[in-house]
Amino acid sequence: MNRPPKLYDYVDDGAEIYRRSFGTIREEADLSGFGPDAATIAVRMIHAAGDVRITDDLRIHPDLVAAARGALRSGAPILVDATMIASGVTRSRLPADNQVICRLHDQAVPTIARDWRTTRSAAAVSLWLDDLDGAVVAIGNAPTALFQLLELIDAGAPRPAAIVGVPVGFVGSAESKKALEANPYDIPYLVVHGRRGGSAMAASALNALAREAEL
Repeated sequence: MNRPPKLYDYVDDGAEIYRRSFGTIREEADLSGFGPDAATIAVRMIHAAGDVRITDDLRIHPDLVAAARGALRSGAPILVDATMIASGVTRSRLPADNQVICRLHDQAVPTIARDWRTTRSAAAVSLWLDDLDGAVVAIGNAPTALFQLLELIDAGAPRPAAIVGVPVGFVGSAESKKALEANPYDIPYLVVHGRRGGSAMAASALNALAREAEL
C-alpha cells in the first residue's frame, strides 16, 4: 500500500517529535522545584498529560526515584490497578525484564468485591499480597485501590518499595493522594494532587523510573 499524498505541513519523524516535545516542555514548565532525576519524571508525565501545569500539584518524595529504580534493578515486580497502565509500560525500558502485574480480571475479584462491599479495583489489590514486598506500585485509575492498599499496609501487609499514586476522578481522588503523602511508614511516593491523574500519567512515571534516559 502506497502512502497517500501529504496534504498538511507536520512533523512525522517519531524521534524528532519526541525531541521537540521534550524540548518544549523543558522551556515552558517550571521544573525549578525538582532535582535532575525528579525533573525527568515530571517531563515524562507532562508529555503524557499535555499539560505543563501539573508541576504545580506534582509531589515526589525525595527517596522515590532511588527506591523505585533500585527495586526495579533488583527484579521487583510492578503492580498496577489497570490494564491500560500495564499496556503503557515500555518493556524495553525495564532493567530486569520485570513482571507487570494487574489482578483486576482475576476470577476471585468479583467475589471479594461483593463480600467486602467495595469496588473491583480495590478487591484486586487484596490479591497483591504475595508480590507486594519491595514492589513498585502504580495506581492511576481507582482511588479505592489506593485507599485499599494503604489500609492493607496498615493492617500488616508487606510494604512496597515505592508507590506512584495518581488515580483520576471526582470522588476520592484528591483525598486518596493526600492519604498517600501522609502515610506514616515513609514509603516513597509520587502524587499529582487534585482530581487529575490516569493510566497515561501512571505509565509515563513508570517508564521514566525504569530508565534514566529521558527519551
